[in-house]
Amino acid sequence: MTGAFASRITRAPDPFEPERGREAAHLYPDLPPELRGVIAGAGGCSPYLKSLLERERDWADAALAGAPEAALEAALEEVAALPVHELAPGLRRAKRRIALLTALADLAGVWPLEEVTAALTRFADLATHRALTAAVGQEIARKKLPGDHDAQDGAGLVALAMGKMGAHELNYSSDIDLICLFDESRFARDDFLEARAAFVRATRKMAATLSDITAEGYVFRTDLRLRPDPAVTPVALAMEAAERYYESLGRTWERAAYIKARAAAGDLAAGEAFLKRLTPFVWRKHLDYAAIQDAHGMRQKIRDHKALHSRKLEGFHLKLGSGGIREIEFFTQTRQIIAGGRDPSLRLRGTVEGLRALAKAGWAEEAEELIADYRAHRELEHRVQMIADQQTHALPTSQEGFARLAAFTGQSLDDLRAGVSARIERVAAITEGFFAPAAARSAPDLSDQAAEIVARWPSYPALRSARAVEIFGRVQPELLARLARAARPDEALTHIDGFLRGLPAGVQLFSMFEANPHLIDLIVDIAATAPELANYLSRHAGVFDAVIGGGFFAPWPGRAALEAELAERLAEAPDYEAKLSAARRWKNEWHFRVGVHHLRGLIEGAAAGQHYSDLASAVLAALWPEVCAEFAGKHGAPPGRGAAILGMGSLGAERLTARSDLDLIVIYDPGGVEMSDGRRPLAARTYYARLTQAFVTALTAPLGEGRLYEADMRLRPSGRQGPVATSLASFTNYQASEAWTWEHLALTRARPVAGSPDLGAEIERFRCALLARPRDRAKTLADVAAMRARLAAAKPGGAAFDVKEGAGRLQDIALIAQAGALLAGSPARDVPGQLAAGAGALGLTEAERDALAAGWARFWSGQAALRAITGGAFDPETAGAGGRAFVLRETGVADIPALERALAETALAAAAIIEAHLPAPEESGHGPAGQNSG
Repeated sequence: MTGAFASRITRAPDPFEPERGREAAHLYPDLPPELRGVIAGAGGCSPYLKSLLERERDWADAALAGAPEAALEAALEEVAALPVHELAPGLRRAKRRIALLTALADLAGVWPLEEVTAALTRFADLATHRALTAAVGQEIARKKLPGDHDAQDGAGLVALAMGKMGAHELNYSSDIDLICLFDESRFARDDFLEARAAFVRATRKMAATLSDITAEGYVFRTDLRLRPDPAVTPVALAMEAAERYYESLGRTWERAAYIKARAAAGDLAAGEAFLKRLTPFVWRKHLDYAAIQDAHGMRQKIRDHKALHSRKLEGFHLKLGSGGIREIEFFTQTRQIIAGGRDPSLRLRGTVEGLRALAKAGWAEEAEELIADYRAHRELEHRVQMIADQQTHALPTSQEGFARLAAFTGQSLDDLRAGVSARIERVAAITEGFFAPAAARSAPDLSDQAAEIVARWPSYPALRSARAVEIFGRVQPELLARLARAARPDEALTHIDGFLRGLPAGVQLFSMFEANPHLIDLIVDIAATAPELANYLSRHAGVFDAVIGGGFFAPWPGRAALEAELAERLAEAPDYEAKLSAARRWKNEWHFRVGVHHLRGLIEGAAAGQHYSDLASAVLAALWPEVCAEFAGKHGAPPGRGAAILGMGSLGAERLTARSDLDLIVIYDPGGVEMSDGRRPLAARTYYARLTQAFVTALTAPLGEGRLYEADMRLRPSGRQGPVATSLASFTNYQASEAWTWEHLALTRARPVAGSPDLGAEIERFRCALLARPRDRAKTLADVAAMRARLAAAKPGGAAFDVKEGAGRLQDIALIAQAGALLAGSPARDVPGQLAAGAGALGLTEAERDALAAGWARFWSGQAALRAITGGAFDPETAGAGGRAFVLRETGVADIPALERALAETALAAAAIIEAHLPAPEESGHGPAGQNSG
């Protein structure tokens, strides 16, 4: 809205001193009556505003006749055009005028709070820039700054606006917090000290220009003490030195301060580049719940120092008091610090914007209530400051003072006091509950065995710091109480002990447990069901972030959404190594989510298998372009049409377990291009071989976040011999004329998962056409029988709880299903689909087909469950009560003896069906026995 001031008035103060109000209004006889009423209220409540109305009468009379926005722009343009020799008085004159304009726009309701603070901040930015560049210009003119520089960009010196100025939230009589830094890279090493001295002088002159009180008044009180270690560092600091400080010594309050930091004056480009480099300091990659305790400690120190614990209205500190403005800002910034490292949408400077973003992301359901109270607090703060242009935040201490303030707000005294009291109590209730540690509950009685385990905990690495001990002291009773509710408390405690013993550090995780007690239930559940997963979590506790970050229990997003999310995450990483680490963190979180959903019965084994496959496919598809780009930086773009990656085995069939490795084949088409075109060109065959090796390394390298996957390349035509990548021509020729039967069986489950979509589609068309060719039924079944015999000889399996290997079990059923698909010429990849398609070609009756499908489903459920809790053979005695219950639930039987009987009977029946439809095996050279059919 840009209409005339008078047409937009929605409220007006009551003149506390009517005579002074009338005197102020009489100065403006030509203005509309409603605007003169606002002037009367302002002059009758605020001696400071009355003095401005008198001193700036001619300017204000013209400015208030039109739109306040136009008056503001004109005032700012005048500041921008000030000659240097008129800068000090000109800035002070502009300050008076903008102070009067914003006060009247605020009091009349013409501008909302955000517009008032934005106007004040715009002037502060411009005034700071003019003062800084003028001071730098003097240093250049005196030849005190080495080199050739332009004063208009600060010659490398920047003023970072901190606090309310950085967030465009300056209050009416605010001082401004600045950190002045210079880009040392613009100067030769030998000139560094001279340049720093010049910038120190320029910074001091800038501060004097803004803050010195003269006959014209002052511009802004300027505080330079937020810089690193202000007691010993100069007022202008090299950026490199500041970065070193924050990387090694930076504290939580400094991280919070930099949420609002903004390059406001001088060399803005250098300032923004510095802030970008500081991003890892401010925004941690994991949820940072330890910040809650840091912020709480800071709040307590402020209150203790200022004696601000009381909520009595007389003298109440609107900014720092309990239930005041700073509480809302701390609440907002602390939650931003907790989650902003994972969610860039939370990295906002403004308090209102920050609260709304937190609410949208599920981090602050109280946001709208706090926003309303924050705005009301800030408007009242402005009126307190407008009375005498004092940088004060304290409510009056006298009845007369409260009466004046009530009139200034246009309220009755009782309404003012009741409204302020209600806001203070609301804010305090919300923020105290967030910050203050809850009183620790008493620990339950422990058995002698449990007491012995708990007594060891103080010696663990996670409890080596005093801070970790303090936080865990509050968490431990809750942990023990929840363990006591487990079916076998001592067994559950033993598993939790393994988790705690493996933690390298504890502050962050214990803080997360304290703030989110339901996570304790989750880790108790995991430890009782899958101790190996709990041990893994002790080394990768960052995956708990996903539980808190929102959406953990939402429906599965699907492969396309996962791929897009990972691609976006990789695009944000600054370099290749960071991309690999980011991919691992992302995959670990989603892998953990699938495991938790499976363990808790939210999904069955079949769905878990699909989800693990979607996840692996998304990783391959998103990571391949990054590996190609990194490789191309040295050797040029991939020659020809590029490459496609085939997922084989369980990945191709889209049925992975929690511990599956990936069977892959890389197929490329050089398209007649012999060499790449990079700095170090390679022949096409060599190029794709090395690119494939780089991709396998990207998947399997054990970085700090672990491996992505183990990759198996043995199903390619050359097996262990020859290049790891195969040309399209070689692949199609080999499969069409030389491949063994077992290789065509493997091809029934091949699926393009990454790389060139066009090439992948062509390979899929070839696969379907090849599988559709007529086959010698007798020879195919003889080859399958021979292969089955070799598999049985190599890995006979058949142990009581072996669901994969052995006659009639998972691998055996999958093999006959593949044979059926091959004979039927079906492109189906999954076992149920292959059995349905191939039943006729195999001669299976409907009952036999259904029995094999049901047997495979039972064995698959068992395989998915067992791989979720253990990497080895299942031992009911050591699996624990939780593990046994999980396996029994997933396989649909009542107890362990019933499970053993069901597996044996199912295998016996399936083996009988398979053997009835295969010839007796003959010794023949029809391929190896190493195919992974699970």
